[in-house]
Amino acid sequence: MTLRLTILSIVFLLGTVLPPRLQAQVRHQLSGVVRAAAGAGEPLPGATVAVPALGIGTTTADDGSYVLTLPAGRHQVVISFIGYTTQTRDVNLTRDQRLAFQLAEAGNELGEVVIEGSGSLEQKLQTTQMSVERITAREARLLPALFGEVDILKTLQLKPGVQNGGEGTSGLFVRGGSADQNLVLLDDALVYNPSHLFGLFSVFNSDAVQSVDLYKGGFPAQYGGRLSSVVDVKMRPGNPEKFTTSGGLGLISSRLTLEGPIKKGKGAFLVSGRRTYFDVFTRQINKLNNDDPDYNPIPDYYFYDFNAKANYKLGSKDELFLTGYLGNDVFGFNSQNGFNFDFNWGNTVAALRWNHVFSPRLFLNTTASLTKYKYQISNKLDQFGFNLSSDIRDLTLRSDLDYTPNERHALRFGVTATHHRFGTGRLQAGSQDGSVNFGSDITYYGTEAGLYASDTYKPSEKLQLEYGLRLSGFKSGSDAYGGLEPRAAARYSLTPNVSLKGSYALMYQYVHLVTNTGASLPTDIWYPSRQSVKPQRSQQVAGGVSWLLGDGRYLLTNEVYYKWAQRQIDFKDGAQLFVNPELDSEFLFGKGWAYGNELYLEKKQGRTTGWVGYTLSWTKRQFPAQRGTNGINNGRPFYPTYDRRHNLTVVVLHQLNQRINLTGSFVFTSGAATTLPLARFAFQDTPGSNPGAVPIYPERNTYRLAPYNRLDLGLVYKLKPLRQGGESDLTFSVYNAYNRRNPYFVYFDQVKNEDTNTVINYRARQVSLFPVIPSVTYNFKF
Repeated sequence: MTLRLTILSIVFLLGTVLPPRLQAQVRHQLSGVVRAAAGAGEPLPGATVAVPALGIGTTTADDGSYVLTLPAGRHQVVISFIGYTTQTRDVNLTRDQRLAFQLAEAGNELGEVVIEGSGSLEQKLQTTQMSVERITAREARLLPALFGEVDILKTLQLKPGVQNGGEGTSGLFVRGGSADQNLVLLDDALVYNPSHLFGLFSVFNSDAVQSVDLYKGGFPAQYGGRLSSVVDVKMRPGNPEKFTTSGGLGLISSRLTLEGPIKKGKGAFLVSGRRTYFDVFTRQINKLNNDDPDYNPIPDYYFYDFNAKANYKLGSKDELFLTGYLGNDVFGFNSQNGFNFDFNWGNTVAALRWNHVFSPRLFLNTTASLTKYKYQISNKLDQFGFNLSSDIRDLTLRSDLDYTPNERHALRFGVTATHHRFGTGRLQAGSQDGSVNFGSDITYYGTEAGLYASDTYKPSEKLQLEYGLRLSGFKSGSDAYGGLEPRAAARYSLTPNVSLKGSYALMYQYVHLVTNTGASLPTDIWYPSRQSVKPQRSQQVAGGVSWLLGDGRYLLTNEVYYKWAQRQIDFKDGAQLFVNPELDSEFLFGKGWAYGNELYLEKKQGRTTGWVGYTLSWTKRQFPAQRGTNGINNGRPFYPTYDRRHNLTVVVLHQLNQRINLTGSFVFTSGAATTLPLARFAFQDTPGSNPGAVPIYPERNTYRLAPYNRLDLGLVYKLKPLRQGGESDLTFSVYNAYNRRNPYFVYFDQVKNEDTNTVINYRARQVSLFPVIPSVTYNFKF
């Protein structure tokens, strides 16, 4: 009762934003959901619902919902979405009314749309939000992939402003930010390590994913806690009409998805699983060679993940959504001399969301979520063994209130609170006879909270504003931090085909990833802000222009950005990162800045679709002398390893005929920054001994590896319909089609004199990971 009174009071106060001329006119609310008519009946986020005669329109939210405020009377409502047939409905609006629309997919005749579900180019032109990329699972499944394993996060690496973390990895480095500065959400629940196989694949099974939104800048006020980007992953809701089965058999893994109605008209479910089978082959090989005393066993490795989602309508105004994820990587090695090594890591995510409709103008979403990430290393040699582990666990409660008083304003308010538990190091060691036994456990706690309000305001057809304010804070023990985070964005239409856009955002990050490598690894530790570890802070400004070209078939955008950050974290040389109760003393603090230009051309209609992106960017860090050290690089600015000057991506999708789609992607980037020895100082301890050599290093990251470039090719061949009325296809991929040996890292080999066996020189050697890799995947659905 108290909650309702509070909300109604807010609504009464917000009613004052209505202009007097609109308050005097009788107006009603038209709301509902736009879904696909076939298949799983999935919501269509980004669809357009408009009344052209009045010049009023809106786009659907992530769950397919829309709200329009219209004058009383008859209206012709047009509902459209790229890849689907446009629908026109006559509506007589005499009261607030809810209408659900179902759009049929466009035919597969030549000349129709190939890419579906990403929102039209005109919608991208008109939206206020800039620096956003949306990828659907449908798009990702068309593109060629490493080992044929579709990875929606790797697809994001093909967008401008996004760098990869290394050959084949799914890590993201966005506009000069490090890997831990990305906020990754699965149905509003946080995911800490979104990677399998040491970063080669993401944890997101494409069969269970509906769409992914990447925010590179201009962050809406509801997001907080990270500095560089937001990766918002939405799971599919399940088929509300009938039971379906889909899956695939690939080179390294198999997938299976089941979905259907819980009760028709009331709810639906989806469960999806995936597992690799490296271990099936390695165990057989080890078993066949078990009797050979000189045989070195091959390690066992596999990963699996399980997704589940369900929704159920409690009534006309209430609906529950339940999301679950469980994933694990298992690595094991058992040698014949008694040495055993086991390493496993994984994520657990659960989220329960309650959606309540107070009125067509007022929606409330409340979500409770649990997030847990852990890893454990176990070693055993004869009678002695030890276990090393770390974990982080979050309990989060958030509530978001959406209110649309009229067609000019869309207001949003929210509050979130998270209780963190950081297990930064647990060590147990001992012998089986009990003669040696010791252990340690280092655990920290923290509470993070945020309160925000935002408004999307459209004062005219040419101008649209989006502004908000977020108040965030963090408390760990007796230490507390907080700050205001203003957000603002604007769009001004110079002409119907040209828009100018600008944005500003300030962000705080209260948890930090403890790593001494350039890429995120499973053994990295998350650590809270404390007395001597203040939160990171960044600001970003961006401006851009968008052109709609070729009768609306092409969208050309150009964005420039500048980002500067304070209290960036790195570590002393030789820092002790594991099971260290004084980890604060190993940190060094500095600043960073990044700036660049992103040029992007996209085509979504016709037999040939795709995009071209080019980024010119600079990223720098600086850590002055502190804590008894000379800082990093003697306090001088340096380029981090993920600084890449040039980044070019070309993606082409071509519908050859009704059954064959050809795809290709090309990537070119400048070489990664690295540190290599400038020279070596040789010395000799005793006469006749081999000389040793001490490497002499220049400033940090003064060298560049060779440029990275790669061409991937793919073909999707639709097979004849299955007897059960289902569909299937064969997807062929060729990764690194021209067998480019891209550098992964460089090391130096000794060159010895054959007569004296002494070292006379050193030769640089390049290590490459992936040659040309063909693959085939069989996909089915019935």
